[in-house]
Amino acid sequence: MFDLGWTELLLIGIVALIVVGPKDLPGMFRTVGRFVGKAKGMAREFSRAMNDAADQSGVSDIQKTFKSASNPMKTAMNELKKTTDDVTRDIEGATRPPLDPERQAAADKIREKTTEMANARLKAEAEARTAAEAKPAATAQQDATAPADTTTGDKA
Repeated sequence: MFDLGWTELLLIGIVALIVVGPKDLPGMFRTVGRFVGKAKGMAREFSRAMNDAADQSGVSDIQKTFKSASNPMKTAMNELKKTTDDVTRDIEGATRPPLDPERQAAADKIREKTTEMANARLKAEAEARTAAEAKPAATAQQDATAPADTTTGDKA
């Protein structure tokens, strides 16, 4: 807000400590904090009121009009692009003939086979993941149940 750095704030704090004294310093900072909070609140409310007034008076519509008027080429190109996209979509839909029954059946078989293969792959990945998760648990269980190594122990 005032563009104060840490050194400036430290200097202000030291001067305030000397001038006001350590006993009254917390109360003074509390009062200054309340004042700054009220000032920020009033600034926020003013800004909100100005934005509301601008919205009600149609400034945003005027702003859009000015933007489109300042760059008419971009506005025209956007409209042209939108129109060509619509025409392209319509042409593709009209020129694409439906498949004959024989090719449709082949396409359906391909889709079914692809689905089966994908499901099989997902199942295999899940089994591999389960096996990988179970392997460390089984290894830990074997280590816990394995007899202690007696070769390093004391012989009595």
